[in-house]
Amino acid sequence: MKETDKHNERIAKMVFASVYPHYVTKVESKGRTKDELHKIIEWLTGFNEEKLQQLMDEKVTFETFFDRAELNPNAELIKGVICGYRIEELENPLTKKARYLDKLVDELAKGKAMEKILRK
Repeated sequence: MKETDKHNERIAKMVFASVYPHYVTKVESKGRTKDELHKIIEWLTGFNEEKLQQLMDEKVTFETFFDRAELNPNAELIKGVICGYRIEELENPLTKKARYLDKLVDELAKGKAMEKILRK
């Protein structure tokens, strides 16, 4: 799929706290834990559980969420297709970061080993 300005803007304006419960449901329904989810979010963004909760209470958008994040230098090792988009071909930096997170959540839900998800 080709990314569009409309698609990129929709991601930027989405409130992280509105998507987070879907991440939890997805991983828990596949036998993974909220702690594991928090571990991959912290690996990608640098946000510990307390900071994550603060951002959700603040109802930040994905744009603000990733503006405040310190992206892991190994994040660029996240490749593949998620939601119909090939991550390495995305041009918009914010959309790419959001898809990094989607890909990590997807890998966790699919039972991939944490060492592989965290690109160690």
